[in-house]
Amino acid sequence: MTVQQTCEYLKGQDDFLILCHQSPDGDTLGSGFALYYTLRALGKRARVACSDPIPSQFDFLLPQEMPDFTPRCVVAVDIADTQLLGSGLSRWENQVDLCIDHHPSNKLYAKQTLLRGSAAATAEIMIEIICGLGVQPDSQIADCIYTGLCTDTGCFQYSNVTSYTLRTAADMIDRGADAYRINRRMFSTKSKARIAMEREVLDSLVYAMDGKIAVIAVTGEMLARTGAEESELDGLSSIPREIEGVQVGVTLREKADGFKVSLRTVEKIDASHICAVFGGGGHARAAGCFISGSLEQCRRKIIQATKAACEEAGL
Repeated sequence: MTVQQTCEYLKGQDDFLILCHQSPDGDTLGSGFALYYTLRALGKRARVACSDPIPSQFDFLLPQEMPDFTPRCVVAVDIADTQLLGSGLSRWENQVDLCIDHHPSNKLYAKQTLLRGSAAATAEIMIEIICGLGVQPDSQIADCIYTGLCTDTGCFQYSNVTSYTLRTAADMIDRGADAYRINRRMFSTKSKARIAMEREVLDSLVYAMDGKIAVIAVTGEMLARTGAEESELDGLSSIPREIEGVQVGVTLREKADGFKVSLRTVEKIDASHICAVFGGGGHARAAGCFISGSLEQCRRKIIQATKAACEEAGL
């Protein structure tokens, strides 16, 4: 669907359930609540749902309360695959009417999809929908959109940033987004447990291919020792790629029967192609997948696949 078609569709619907992905980040929440406030401004009923608790750092996005009703239109935002809904929202996996997303790996599971893989964040698409619906973004909506933009671009550091991304962020500031407060919350405020976790993951650091590949791990034992919550782990996946000479940064996060893998790469390596080997996907510079097995088994498998990609790229 185009933005215009999406706007026409939304105008004709009501009683919206807006789905955010599990382990919610700033883009899924910012996009979801921006759409929520927009639909409310149009006099429509809406609510936002997520399988996991919303981290406290995003509490400024939340309304005081949301209405309860039987949904008639289900919208997924920033969700490339129904597996990302999580167990709490899995009952909706075959009932998504509209998906708004920026992941090229989107499985096209919804009845209708607005997909722009070149967008830096789903929030970049959402603001076009909001304006297309005839709603002038207030400071609350601007905060939502700015949050989505800054978190999915690493505070505008990643290669997905374009001049349009920056102009959109500037427009949100002009409309009242509190950029200083949001940036500080997202990037400059860490709990003591988060600092302890960073020390733990650095102790787990393993290099491969003469330092071109760096792998860190987050295990259940680490979480127990530090007292860190899942919501405090966001951003850890950027640590390996920040090391000089590293071409591929890998973060392994322990789950029930294996490890969730997050890849961050430089220009010559396509992270989504590596993750596709294990049934995952994402963007060229940031992607994810899941590998079953022990830490050693998962680390060996992802290093092997990453080495092959590096060699193919001539690194």
